[in-house]
Amino acid sequence: MADDMDISVDTPEQSEVMASNDDPRGTKRKATDELLGNAPRRIKALSQTVVNKIAAGEIIVAPVHALKELLENAVDAGSTSIEVVVKDGGLKMLQITDNGSGINKDDMGILCERFTTSKLKTFEDLASIGTYGFRGEALASISHIAHLSVTTRTKDSDCAWRALYSDGKLIPPKPGGSAEPKAVAGRQGTQITVEDLFYNVPSRRRAFRNTNEEYSKVLDMVGKYAIHCDGIAFSCKKHGESSMGVAIQSTAKTIDRVRQIYGNAVANELIPFNIEDQKLGFKAKGLITNANYSIKKTTMLLFINHRCVESTAIRKSLESVYSAFLPKGGHPYIYATIEIEPHRIDVNVHPTKREVNFLHEDEIIERISDAVQEKLAAVDTSRSFMTQTVLPGAGISSSSALPPTTQASSSRGTAANTPAKPSQTPKRPYVNEMVRTDARVRKITSMLPPATPSSASGDIFRGLKHNDAPNGEYEDVSQPDYEVTDTNRRVIKLASIRTLKTEVRDQAHEGLIELFGNHTWVGVVDEWRRLAAVQNGIKLYLVDYGAVCFEFFYQLALTDFGNFGQMRFQEPLPIKDLIDIAVELEKNAEIEETGDVQSDWEGVATQVTETVFEKREMMSEYFSFIINDEGEIESIPLLLKGYTPNLAKLPTFLLRLGPRVNWEDELECFDCIIRELAIFYVPESVPRPVQFTGATQETEGEDSEMTGTSDSTPAEIREQIEVYETRRKEIVVTHSNPDAFPSALKQKHSTGQNLAPEDVGGQAEIDTPCPKCENPVMKFTTVQLRSADEGATVFYNCPNCGYRYNTNN
Repeated sequence: MADDMDISVDTPEQSEVMASNDDPRGTKRKATDELLGNAPRRIKALSQTVVNKIAAGEIIVAPVHALKELLENAVDAGSTSIEVVVKDGGLKMLQITDNGSGINKDDMGILCERFTTSKLKTFEDLASIGTYGFRGEALASISHIAHLSVTTRTKDSDCAWRALYSDGKLIPPKPGGSAEPKAVAGRQGTQITVEDLFYNVPSRRRAFRNTNEEYSKVLDMVGKYAIHCDGIAFSCKKHGESSMGVAIQSTAKTIDRVRQIYGNAVANELIPFNIEDQKLGFKAKGLITNANYSIKKTTMLLFINHRCVESTAIRKSLESVYSAFLPKGGHPYIYATIEIEPHRIDVNVHPTKREVNFLHEDEIIERISDAVQEKLAAVDTSRSFMTQTVLPGAGISSSSALPPTTQASSSRGTAANTPAKPSQTPKRPYVNEMVRTDARVRKITSMLPPATPSSASGDIFRGLKHNDAPNGEYEDVSQPDYEVTDTNRRVIKLASIRTLKTEVRDQAHEGLIELFGNHTWVGVVDEWRRLAAVQNGIKLYLVDYGAVCFEFFYQLALTDFGNFGQMRFQEPLPIKDLIDIAVELEKNAEIEETGDVQSDWEGVATQVTETVFEKREMMSEYFSFIINDEGEIESIPLLLKGYTPNLAKLPTFLLRLGPRVNWEDELECFDCIIRELAIFYVPESVPRPVQFTGATQETEGEDSEMTGTSDSTPAEIREQIEVYETRRKEIVVTHSNPDAFPSALKQKHSTGQNLAPEDVGGQAEIDTPCPKCENPVMKFTTVQLRSADEGATVFYNCPNCGYRYNTNN
């Protein structure tokens, strides 16, 4: 046996030789080494390169940590749009593009040096830090373990600047070249590209074997900040792919962001909570799921002073609260943001900033847990359970039968003592009672860029020198120029505006507010009569969208009074020429009606021009209606971004400002101007052809161009409009069960034909003066069908001002 064994014994001399040939990283020292009398090892300072690589390994542990640092820098820069592109889970490439303030060219030389930052000057500033970054180590750490390139442009710069970095220093693109930043084309903001992450740390690079797992972590991190950062658009995708892993619009609300990232199953069960304690110096809010939702593992998004952090104490405390409401093994979804006074919190306790320490931690956690428990108890009145249809022939033995499920009560003790009722198979609703639409579902067109203004809006009554143009054909005028400006919102404290707002609130109709707040758009029914169909629940409503738009724009103008946007013209428009166009139209209308011109339209034009010019300071201050000293319009109010009114109505709008506005009374003056502005913004009806035999391909194109968004209702109308009780019949016409229609109308209704006034005994026109503008004729618009005994209501519309009139037959 001894012959088969290979035994070797190292002498001290052999050990010394072997030690000298070992890897330079060193060998493990043994106790026996001390017996050999070796001298102790000398302490030496590490080289700066080694120090930087060690620090980089602590701060950037994985691609997701590099992404987190870069996302926070983009948010600190005031970005409203952040785009992330990932390749191989971020190991091969990680690119973040924002539209923030950018980096000055003079600062690019020290951009990637350690402890260089624009957010902190003294150590005491940590007590009031209000930004994500403060140490100045993120970019420096990345540059030591990856190839880093930065392209940036500030608002005042004529071009963008691009630079490459390695080990915190600028490097040239090619050996022997200049390392200075190079001028390139680019938009405002910063684009940071990280390539070959951990290329010089092979052991760390080999630890990442599943790139899909790293990409999932990246998506999770982008999703967290997308939910928390209101007003910022986020997108994330793989390099070379067109589909987005995350795509959030800047206008999306928090609950809509949760819906897009985590789905309807979470969003539909969310309840908000809010708590504030001045004594402890904190306030917290968020969204939590109710008892109807549970998953195998808690999903918690925690932000403390807007930092994405982790807290085991907060998680365990909230899980303990939910244990009394959820089934065994169930866990919730929690999004919570906590704001603590800066001097009570220490953010510099972890290399990756994923943990923070704050004063009165136990008391704050207890207060938050109590608030969550109160919210859950308040809504814990019913439960939803999944059901399983019993398969034919599958019997259940009495020994294995489950206890029947009962509806939970708000008090758990009462539910436990209540005898169980036999379970019943849920009744399937009838087909005509099923709601197949959901107003909360996001439309696919919401992801598309806003449509360009239609040619009808751009024609702007086709010029000003109308006397030289035959048959009213005018030259094209340049379209309005939109520009985003940084202005602070003013607080208007005028008593007249408060009175008008109070009148709107007092006259609001709750039923119609609910209708427009939770409806689903069906489509335009008749552009001539400005009718559209919307659905709410199982009911279909016929809506006069002209009247709805008037109310919407009136309330929008009232809400934004004194804070309007501006629609500026590239070339100012003379008021005199605009009013002359309106006067010419009025002359033609008077000639058609009476055969002669009986009014002094020239005197009216002069008086209106002088009045509008005299009031230009007030129009500019409160309505953003800018008129220069030459009597030319430079800008008009912009009520709704992305929507351009038909500028062909601008001359008539100016002409109506003369006789229809009481310039002496403040309340009446503002009310009349706002109403005229709303009429100007309302889309006009499209004239019906003389012989209407159905929409042709050409008219369909014009109709879709007029309506702008034919597949959805603007979100502003859904969220902001308050419909008056007194205008309930003028705005919405409800079609009831067809069986309740008069028998003479059943056939026409079933074939989808438009109802004419003669069908219900009405007339196409009535000689009733308009109560608002005293126009002598009212034209037929639509019919409201009721029961056979009650008949129908015929609605008439003033062709001049749009006022609605109805009569019962």
